[in-house]
Amino acid sequence: MIHVVLAALCSVLVSVLLKLAPRLRFGVGQAVAWNYVATTALTLLILQPPPASLRDPALPWPALIALGVLLPTIFLALAASVRHAGIVRSDAAMRLSLLIPLLAAFTLFGEAPSPMKLAGCALGLVALGCMIARRSAAASAAPPLWRYPLLVFLGFGVIDVLFKRVAAAGVALGTALAVTFALALLVAFLIELMRRQPFNARSAGAGLLLGLCNFGNILFYLRAHRALPDSPSLVFASMNLGVVALGALVGVLAFRERLGRAGSLGVALALVAILMLTRA
Repeated sequence: MIHVVLAALCSVLVSVLLKLAPRLRFGVGQAVAWNYVATTALTLLILQPPPASLRDPALPWPALIALGVLLPTIFLALAASVRHAGIVRSDAAMRLSLLIPLLAAFTLFGEAPSPMKLAGCALGLVALGCMIARRSAAASAAPPLWRYPLLVFLGFGVIDVLFKRVAAAGVALGTALAVTFALALLVAFLIELMRRQPFNARSAGAGLLLGLCNFGNILFYLRAHRALPDSPSLVFASMNLGVVALGALVGVLAFRERLGRAGSLGVALALVAILMLTRA
């Protein structure tokens, strides 16, 4: 289970780095772009996809291009969510996004839903509603906080569906990640060039560290599945529950995030919903 712990830690560290961006004085957009330099290089170095597979004419390019566009844009949405709504809500919304591929499986791919999974989906939506609810009437004067976790929820859910489509086409994970990260790198740098922000070493260094954590999350998660090949649901549940729980601890204790009753209830319900969905 050490791999699950390390994967969850890397995931939460991504949110922590995004939260610390103003204090560390680096540009989030540039960091996201440099993050994909690191993830692309590490994918090629460690996962080593066969070069021939990168030229396979059967690659599902529409899904891969969609992923290449969505990954950097939703990463920026995650950064905005962490900054405005906090680590606790953002990480919980990201992990609750598993509801979207589940609902897609029920509605698009003909999977028969079990009562437990339907109950888990319903509870997950209630949890999301609790977490994105306004904390007070005074919040109406501020930017609507609910939109950021909601974007994270929807974006990561769609990304998960697209990755499942790529996997269904028979594309190896290393190949899919290499192509997707390379496309995301181009899109992220294009966004920064359009914003005409001067590049700097501080943002590049933060981005490379961000990419190391981002790739570490993926690598340790894969190794957890290899270490426990007969218990995929245990790995999946432990990973998602671990990220929500660890994110809640870091957000509340390290950054003094205030959840309120509704937010606290939402996090608790999210943990129960994830457990129901992965044990059903």
